[in-house]
Amino acid sequence: QVQLVESGGGLVQPGGSLRLSCVASGSISSILVMGWHRQAPGKQRELVAVTTSGGSTNYADSVKGRFTISRDNAKNTVYLQMNSLKPEDTAVYYCNVLLRKRGYLSVDEYWGQGTQVTVSS
Repeated sequence: QVQLVESGGGLVQPGGSLRLSCVASGSISSILVMGWHRQAPGKQRELVAVTTSGGSTNYADSVKGRFTISRDNAKNTVYLQMNSLKPEDTAVYYCNVLLRKRGYLSVDEYWGQGTQVTVSS
């Protein structure tokens, strides 16, 4: 079984910073893609940032220049550094991973439980 555990959410004032972390554990052979999505109340879940095993990254236009995604392959961990936060960044942030489990060739998708980020004065 595979588990994703997120941490780092909270309440921050506009202009502030937060760093989210997501650790993948379990019977993992290789992690192909790690990313973050978010869902604000009344809105659809949207991609925030994603990074591949090859090191490429992609960001939503709304967070470019403010958010940075990174990963530590040795720790099966992905981070999201969020700077210059705005009230419109308020949402539940979900970690998302595409990986292969040990002994399997298929690629499976997993989601974290979500962590709340609230940007408010």
